[in-house]
Amino acid sequence: MKVLLKSGDILELEENSPAYEAAKKIGMGLYKSACAVRINGEAQDLRAELREDDKIEFLTFEDKGGRHAYNHTAAHVFAQAVKRLYPAAKLAIGPAVKDGFYYDVDVEKPFTSDELVKLESEMKKIIKENLPIERFELSERDALALMEEQGEIYKAELIKEHSGKGEKISFYKQGEFTDLCAGPHLMSTGALKAIKLTQATGAYWRGDARNAMLCRVYGLAFPKQSLLDEHLAMLEEAKKRDHRKLGKELELFAFMEAGPGLPFFLPKGMVLRNALLEFWRKKHVEAGYDEIATPIILNRTLWENSGHWEHYKDNMYTTTVEDQEFALKPMNCPGSLLIFNNKLRSYRDLPVRMAELGTVHRREASGTLHGLLRVRSFTQDDAHIYVTREQIKGEIKGVVNLIDEFYRTFGFEYHVELSTRPENSMGSDEDWEAATSGLRESLDELGLNYVTNEGDGAFYGPKIDFHIEDSLGRTWQCGTVQLDFQMPQRFGANYIGADGEKYRPVMLHRVVLGSIERFIGILTEHFAGAFPVWLAPVQVRVLPISEKFLDYARSVEEKLRAAGIRAETDERGEKIGYKIREAQMQKIPYFVLVGEKEQGEGNISVRRRNSQETAAYSVSEFIAQVREAVESRKISD
Repeated sequence: MKVLLKSGDILELEENSPAYEAAKKIGMGLYKSACAVRINGEAQDLRAELREDDKIEFLTFEDKGGRHAYNHTAAHVFAQAVKRLYPAAKLAIGPAVKDGFYYDVDVEKPFTSDELVKLESEMKKIIKENLPIERFELSERDALALMEEQGEIYKAELIKEHSGKGEKISFYKQGEFTDLCAGPHLMSTGALKAIKLTQATGAYWRGDARNAMLCRVYGLAFPKQSLLDEHLAMLEEAKKRDHRKLGKELELFAFMEAGPGLPFFLPKGMVLRNALLEFWRKKHVEAGYDEIATPIILNRTLWENSGHWEHYKDNMYTTTVEDQEFALKPMNCPGSLLIFNNKLRSYRDLPVRMAELGTVHRREASGTLHGLLRVRSFTQDDAHIYVTREQIKGEIKGVVNLIDEFYRTFGFEYHVELSTRPENSMGSDEDWEAATSGLRESLDELGLNYVTNEGDGAFYGPKIDFHIEDSLGRTWQCGTVQLDFQMPQRFGANYIGADGEKYRPVMLHRVVLGSIERFIGILTEHFAGAFPVWLAPVQVRVLPISEKFLDYARSVEEKLRAAGIRAETDERGEKIGYKIREAQMQKIPYFVLVGEKEQGEGNISVRRRNSQETAAYSVSEFIAQVREAVESRKISD
């Protein structure tokens, strides 16, 4: 039989050969490194049988699908180790995640660090045993009976929840251990090489505080010990850069018991935030956007019309006012459409670009909250662009170029992903095809490399996502462009064409930074709190050598402030060495030292935060240097 490879080459194999035989035939290097295979677009085990004309693509640890299979296998090895050492434990879920896996376990008391060491040791034994991993299927009835017989109450609950479809349910077996799982997995436990259990925390079953508290164990898995060591070193560096820690030390933001998941921005944090938004506004004016603001709370009728009430209600905060239901907005788009419809539009008006720094609220489970990176209230740098069908590609290119300019300003590399129609979507096949083609053709014409995520679009349209890479090599999804034929139709949006007839505009949803709060969290970790001069809450700290020179220090600060530079004087009666260390810990870009010599000559001595050298400047020379760094938005000092 013949199968088609991703490269376009045709490979001949024996009838019904397993996928790993195809990998062997291509080369032993691929056979050893392959973790899974994608057959006709679906990720499967390497033991999966191939059929005539199948399209196949092998997935290694470097691929998202391959890494998923690798990490998921490690999760099963962990669960097997748990059942060996703690037979009474009940297993919940154990998914692969981006950088490893976690497994939720119901045990009498949470695992200690010593117990994690024992579990890790048992995992290594299982890996050494090189147990074959086999997939099998059972009917719903038999699957439920098996899990109930084993006392796995959480697995049984999952099966009951999805019963009634008449579909077979898949399991994976390795040695004496069997787990409910859709796969795919590696071919044996011995294919795992380097593993590490990192921490144990608490997690409610299904993320619901009304359910049992489980013990969640996180782990890592890599094909080489050197890769694991590099990742652990990165995690240590990430701890030092944790925006929650730096936010407290640098007095940027805080979280209070009065509002879980709702950030409080402190004065210095507001300076940073406003500098960022000032840049955002400048660039949007240059790009032809008009800024708008829409109400934070709107009635149920609006959200039913937009489709959010049906598709997103569980994530919305609702209330009743005078017997009418309202919701805090989780998204800004419906309000933008109301403004578009507020007056009659002509084809000459299009494209209409409306930008909004809109604060939204979403009901996030408490267990998912994480500093500024996952909050319940945040501000999106939203924009909605209304175009004719002929303008789609031109506007998408304009958005992509704007996003590129922003990310280059902060020194971010990024990659692009195209997400297509999900199962739970609204709209016609024709509209979805037109929208998806518009995004794909725009990316192709721009010459951008991108990955396609089938079925991962928004419920109202396909999207392009931009994933930035920070200084530690971590990626974050920030910018997005979504093409929407549905919302304008639901809201009856129209414009008058050249022939005097009414036409429906196409709506582009887009963000550049995403959530302002989240982006500030990312920037804090990316720069380790040492923000570029133009963003730094305090750009210059003036340090008098002693109290004798305090008046001169104040006069220098006054000149700096008059020039628009954010400066402050350390007026404490501490020794100069202590003041310098304090300024360094606050990651202030410039320290200005003034003493007898500086006062006598009417100049200043300047030290940069990343240098031990001090240089003499006139105040005017220094002002020019700082202003040049601010205006050019230099990334480094």
